[in-house]
Amino acid sequence: MSTEMKIKMKMKSCEQPPALYPFREWSIDEEHYEEEYNQRSESIFALGNGYIGMRGNFEEGYYGKAGTSVAGNYLNGFFDSERIVYPEGAFGFPSRNQAMLNVTDARIIGLSIEGYEFRMDQGKLHRHERRLDMRSGVLHRELEWESPAGHRVLLKIRRLVSLTHKHLAAIHYAVTALNFSGTLKFDSAVDGEISGPEATDDPRLGAGAAEPSLLLEDTGYEAAARKLWMKQRTRHTRFALLTAASHALQAKSGREMSHQLIGQRISVCYAAAVRSGETVTLTKYITYHTSKDYGEGELHGRSSEALELAGNLGFAGLAEQQQDYLDRFWAHADVEISGDPALQQGIRFNAFQLLQSVGRDGVTNIGAKGLTGEGYEGHYFWDTEMYMLPFFTFTRPEVSRALLEFRYATLGKARERAAVLSQKGALYPWRTIDGEENSAYFPAGTAQAHINADIAYGLKQYVQATGDMDFLVSRGAEILFETSRFWADLGHYNPARGGAFCIDGVTGPDEYTAIVNNNAYTNLMVQDQLSYAYETALLLRWEYPADYERLRLAIGLSLEEAEGWKKAAAAMFIPFDGQLGIYAQDDTFLTKAKWDFEHTPADKYPLLLHYHPLVIYRHQVLKQADLVMALFLLGDKFSLADKLRNYNYYEPLTTHDSSLSPCIHSIMSAETGDLAGAYSYFDRTVRMDLDDINRNAKDGLHMAAMAGSWMSIVNGFGGMRLVQGELSFAPVLPEQWASYHFKITLRGQLLDIFVDREAAVYTLLEGAGLTIRHKGQPLRLLPQEPVAVRLARRLEAVIFDLDGVITDSAEFHYLAWQALADELGLPFSREKNERLKGVSRMESLEIVLEGSELAQLPEAEKLRLAGKKNDHYRQMIGRITPADLLPGIPELLDSLRERGISVGLASASLNAPQILERLGAAHWFQAVADPAKLRKGKPDPEIFLQAAELLGVTPGHCIGVEDAAAGLAAIRAAGMKAVGIGGVHQPGAADLVLPSTAALDAGKLLGLFGH
Repeated sequence: MSTEMKIKMKMKSCEQPPALYPFREWSIDEEHYEEEYNQRSESIFALGNGYIGMRGNFEEGYYGKAGTSVAGNYLNGFFDSERIVYPEGAFGFPSRNQAMLNVTDARIIGLSIEGYEFRMDQGKLHRHERRLDMRSGVLHRELEWESPAGHRVLLKIRRLVSLTHKHLAAIHYAVTALNFSGTLKFDSAVDGEISGPEATDDPRLGAGAAEPSLLLEDTGYEAAARKLWMKQRTRHTRFALLTAASHALQAKSGREMSHQLIGQRISVCYAAAVRSGETVTLTKYITYHTSKDYGEGELHGRSSEALELAGNLGFAGLAEQQQDYLDRFWAHADVEISGDPALQQGIRFNAFQLLQSVGRDGVTNIGAKGLTGEGYEGHYFWDTEMYMLPFFTFTRPEVSRALLEFRYATLGKARERAAVLSQKGALYPWRTIDGEENSAYFPAGTAQAHINADIAYGLKQYVQATGDMDFLVSRGAEILFETSRFWADLGHYNPARGGAFCIDGVTGPDEYTAIVNNNAYTNLMVQDQLSYAYETALLLRWEYPADYERLRLAIGLSLEEAEGWKKAAAAMFIPFDGQLGIYAQDDTFLTKAKWDFEHTPADKYPLLLHYHPLVIYRHQVLKQADLVMALFLLGDKFSLADKLRNYNYYEPLTTHDSSLSPCIHSIMSAETGDLAGAYSYFDRTVRMDLDDINRNAKDGLHMAAMAGSWMSIVNGFGGMRLVQGELSFAPVLPEQWASYHFKITLRGQLLDIFVDREAAVYTLLEGAGLTIRHKGQPLRLLPQEPVAVRLARRLEAVIFDLDGVITDSAEFHYLAWQALADELGLPFSREKNERLKGVSRMESLEIVLEGSELAQLPEAEKLRLAGKKNDHYRQMIGRITPADLLPGIPELLDSLRERGISVGLASASLNAPQILERLGAAHWFQAVADPAKLRKGKPDPEIFLQAAELLGVTPGHCIGVEDAAAGLAAIRAAGMKAVGIGGVHQPGAADLVLPSTAALDAGKLLGLFGH
């Protein structure tokens, strides 16, 4: 199947919409207003600082069609809770749901010109533009409007949410009279009457609120400070919220006319006389403070201090601070893509929105939709540790520490949740705001206990990347130990599995398969966690004895318990299907019927909105990467052959109905050599929200996918991995790009990585010295001394089959099989013998026995027969001499050695080393693959990949030489150039076909690489 066809099939539920915003490297621009896209643009033009989030709503309000706008202002971690009503409840179900609140709207600025109210649906709009400047962190809006009476004005509005002042936002509203002299009036309001989200059947949204969550307590206006304020309280959680706004009017003759404190909406009105060509400016400073962060008695004082600071700095001063902050951010986090302006814009937009949404105070986190909308009710998920945390760990590690601080701050509630589930230790919630479980659907919520291992993985990666031992010993170790205690208690040593450690009744990342035993992703991640927990316990005991003693007393830690974690990790059951040569997603996944993708209409995706969960659970179908994600996260535990085989099985079964899926598939496509697939998945990830690929950007942006787009470049195309604290890269370049460029922070040192068609260049910008690996080879980097490594594909190794390529031992095989067949009284012919070429001994035996009663022999008897055939064969090969080398082979092997090109052997024969010795050829071969270690024989690529790994050469820099169709298929699947010898090969089966080895020479092989 062609790569193009494979991409089309796996993306059948995804149609890339046309771009709505022009491709600009550092900005998102709306060049004209279209009501159809209003709610989507409200999400795209959202601003935030990790605490305050403001959707891109218009200051004057919205007068379009109902249901096409959500006026949104959010405070990270500020929530109310309501009782969850279960028609049929059960013990341990969460009793209350927390929802991030849409809070008081203080952005409102109404404008009237000579008594005519400015509204986009009235008068005449001559032009309307918006620009989100990602370098400055300012949202610009510029428009020309004409009143029904012909008064024409130019509006230039700038808005920012301060990245340096947690509680502060500002609006600079400038009006220029273009063709009249008269009076302008500004009506600045604070509106506390917020409409809650409507109830919906879409589980990605929320349950909706039955009644308002914010209750008005008091309002006021302070004339001297030109300050409006409103105090409210949440209905159930009883948090106090103080919203305040102060004003500065710049006009030749401006004055305050009045203020109103009526109900939930309070306002102040300013008037200014203006002449044609003159500009009047109103600057509005906005603060939010809550009793969740401070004592209630402090709120007014803190609000006044923040507003006074803002007034002293002015909008220009705040903008300057914003610029300085972002200059520092982009110096570490920017990714440059040359040759693809759409994706360049996308990757910067994603990084910018991640920064705007992430909590940096240690008591908040980052929601699935950030601070851009009400999807998922502002809840925090595993997304943080698996997607967002890596971005910050390698660009802004202090932010990652703050995110992990949140997990430590909620460890007590995780302990309580484990106790509810009758388990020891701690179980973190699947979705939460303050640490309590909020998932009402346990099969795809609480059952996803892998979140414990995800947090442990994120902690481990953070510590290895930063060297922050202080966090590990003071906080992280306790998280690690308590969650490991949970796993040790949850799992059990199962006699039915040979005493292996099993974990039952869980759900993995794939939410289309629920409540299973031995989810492979979970078991693999828990195995890694338990090993790390054991190592950390030893580390504390010997190097941090005071902290070890503190934990021993606090949580009852013992060395015996840690030894139990080590034992469980070693005995962990990982389901594996020997026939398919793949890891089973769980104990029963491979026994189910595969989903009928061919007859599933495109409008039935995502499946969760069109099929009952039980229908989905009964099939082999995935919502997102599950085992494939483990292949990435724990990549050092799998061979490349394992990754290819598992990826090729699970990828066609994956719908990507989750926005978290494409980025992981992009990374694994890049690692397994499918650059076209990697690029297609990256394209879907990086512009998921800008192009509204999932058709729900209106509900908020997809934070995990945004972080995943960074991972797709850094971990995918850049091939970055961090294993045991060692940083390595294996960069590749998509054909659509001229180059790409990113930076990584590792243990306080700043590394610059530049990749183009010719080379990868590593430069240590900050730090004393760093050792990394490039495709396995160590590189020592010194400050400001670039190290370039050639990337152009070149021939580094040739890997040969044995039979029919180095020597013709096929006749000996035929005679040995014939002798065995004669002994068994079975017919055997040269025609049947042709089917044995390139396949393993046991597979060959099955072909010999097929159609006879002997095919049902027990495995032990078949092994005996295979051994008997081998005895015949070994007797025959004793006759082999150097004269049996095929024509041209000695000369070729000498020529390759002279050129420094490595040579390997990929033969299915267990006797290959003995044959090489008999041929006098062993000295030419630096590596001989061991067929006894293979999971699958040819046409699976494993044997060629094993040979390349033994040689230390990337498969893409290898040529494989074969005489059998199965062998050529294995070479191509391994990502190598293929040379076919003799026979009639299918068109396209090989890059070069030669009639015999006599026609094979080094020049022809080098020619396949353009040399």
